Amino acid sequence: MKEIMEMAERLGQSLSRTDEYQALRRAIAASGDDRGLAELQTQILDLEQAMQGRLQKGEEPTEEQGEEYEGFFSRLQTNGSYQRLVSAQANFDKVVSKVNETIHKGIQKGAESRIILT
Repeated sequence: MKEIMEMAERLGQSLSRTDEYQALRRAIAASGDDRGLAELQTQILDLEQAMQGRLQKGEEPTEEQGEEYEGFFSRLQTNGSYQRLVSAQANFDKVVSKVNETIHKGIQKGAESRIILT
């Protein structure tokens, strides 16, 4: 098991050096520096908490809250920093997905092998 954990650590280190991961890190940093995005995220969080409070009381969120939420979400989707972050995350997720597929294929091959390794 130790050998597998060491290989997993090396894999993680290799993933951290990919262009996709580096782009994701830059996008995260840039989104953290975007004051408009931070304010919008805070407004969304505040509104979500207010809506959750109503739901916990057995009440539906107001129509105004729903409209305000849609407006915030539209603004979020058009924010350049947010768009770059989502795109970078999707690209890195594709890399991780390909790695997982390759690991799965290796597991299948190993399960089919008649050779037993200790």
